[in-house]
Amino acid sequence: MTPEMVTEIGRHALETTLMVSTPILGLSLLVGLAVSAFQAMTQLNEPTLSFVPKVLTLFGALLVFLPWMLNLLATYTANLLISIPNYVQ
Repeated sequence: MTPEMVTEIGRHALETTLMVSTPILGLSLLVGLAVSAFQAMTQLNEPTLSFVPKVLTLFGALLVFLPWMLNLLATYTANLLISIPNYVQ
């Protein structure tokens, strides 16, 4: 196994990780910004006011994106396992 192969495997792993986490993190960021703007406008500084909408958004996003995320991870894993003979020299 050459250093280029290891680098390529690591790059694909990082790309897959970023693709899987982007929808959840993006929606959480948007909800957090919206709740922060609401808190600034109303001067309500209640910690649960920002926590509950984020948790609900997380569960909703998981319901929507979980099949796509699992498909992406399964494809990555299958391609990695299929290519093991190419890595052994």
